[in-house]
Amino acid sequence: MENLEGLIEQAPELIVAYGMKIIFAIVIFLVGKYLAGVAKKISDKLMTKRKIDPTVVSFVSNIAWALVFAFTVVATLGQLGVQTASLVAVIGAAGLAVGLALQGSLSNFASGVLMVLFRPCRVGDYVDAAGISGTVDEITIFSTKLLTPDNKLIIAPNSAMMDGTIVNYSAMDTRRVDLVIGVSYDANLAEAKKVLTTIVENNQYVLKDPAYTIAISELADSSVNFVVRPWVKGSDYWPAYFELLEQIKLALDEANIGIPYPQMDLHLKETPSV
Repeated sequence: MENLEGLIEQAPELIVAYGMKIIFAIVIFLVGKYLAGVAKKISDKLMTKRKIDPTVVSFVSNIAWALVFAFTVVATLGQLGVQTASLVAVIGAAGLAVGLALQGSLSNFASGVLMVLFRPCRVGDYVDAAGISGTVDEITIFSTKLLTPDNKLIIAPNSAMMDGTIVNYSAMDTRRVDLVIGVSYDANLAEAKKVLTTIVENNQYVLKDPAYTIAISELADSSVNFVVRPWVKGSDYWPAYFELLEQIKLALDEANIGIPYPQMDLHLKETPSV
């Protein structure tokens, strides 16, 4: 009873003492979380101002946020009376177990570092990687965000991006448009080649250098196939592709040059009746 009465008498003092600690811990956490966001924005702004690659900007700013937030958590626990030195020792002792449990996350982090260092792709590049295609929107610590042409967001682990083949369609300034145009065997091939050449030379997207290629590539089953291979800027690839196909079809129709479709001739042989 005496102990209980003593605790009751000390209750107001304990509530004040621990209540203040809890309040200060909450304040430290909220301020630290806010500062983590500020650190991310400042690092982002400074690096963007110096025209550093957006890929590096995104990655480093995310690391800055994580470091400040981790410091905030440690400071919050310290305010609550948790021995942070002992906590760090425990975390260090459990590091191997945590590493094994989070090996996938650590692999993603390491892959993210490699992506920033070697830059197989950058923010804004259109890539084909990890079985998906899209424009790189952001490279974070653990994942890469891609936007598909129909505006879907795909989040791929960094390790999946780095472990496979990355096809970067935006790495080079120019791309070659590869078209196969089939014309009828009855067509005047010289005239057909002339029509194709006129279309390519007058197209707004086709570059003068490198030079284009127009040649017969195959005597197919029902058509003579031309390859039409002009060069365009990487950003103009699809507009050029669609426009060239339309212009070629209209021009061949105007020149009365047929574009055949697969067909089969059936010959019926009469057999004498017995």
